[in-house]
Amino acid sequence: MPQTPHTEQHFTGSETVRDVVIGMSDALTVPFALAAGLSGAVASSGLVLVAGLAEVAAGSIAMGLGGFLAARSDAESYRSELARERQEVKELPEIETEEVREIFSGYGLQGDALEQATQAVISNLDSWVQFMMRNELGLEEPDPSRAPKSALTIGGSYVLGGLIPLAPYVFGWPIGEALRISVIVTLLALAVFGAVKALFTGVSVVGSALQTTLVGGLAAGAAFLIARAVSGLGVS
Repeated sequence: MPQTPHTEQHFTGSETVRDVVIGMSDALTVPFALAAGLSGAVASSGLVLVAGLAEVAAGSIAMGLGGFLAARSDAESYRSELARERQEVKELPEIETEEVREIFSGYGLQGDALEQATQAVISNLDSWVQFMMRNELGLEEPDPSRAPKSALTIGGSYVLGGLIPLAPYVFGWPIGEALRISVIVTLLALAVFGAVKALFTGVSVVGSALQTTLVGGLAAGAAFLIARAVSGLGVS
């Protein structure tokens, strides 16, 4: 009887999704809080828009640069560990061989099967080192293009997310109306973002949506109240 081929589908874009989450989560919170705070202190939608766009520009650059440096740091750390592991395999082969046996033993191999698997790994220096990097240290070689990709993804996500709470201020509406629309649009965006993020992380969709919405709402509310209180004191 013919069998249907078994095809496994795994999500492989975890790094890109992580970068999008980093950029969007901050972008839907920080510019939103800034716009809400300014709306509680000034009467000009144009001023809120200009300040918000300046923050989005600065934030996207800072976040993108942070992602670039983090990816570069990961690559440098991997190269350092790789050189150290290669040196240990050359200088301490007996100890490293025993570590290979322990790893395979953890998977249930015993006797001749254990020795055959061990000898197969240590028979090639490069394969041996890569085996130890993955199975002893839990490290995978980073993508050489990871740093610029991460910078662009995080920075671009920050720009896209940051424009959402600022969009209502583009039309020059009264500050109160612009703020109300910004709150509605941004809270909806936060809920959708939280739900979509949950699909990739495996957590509760409803819980994630509520969490992101609550965090963004609290940040914006706090900024608005503080700005209103400070402006009421006549501080300029």
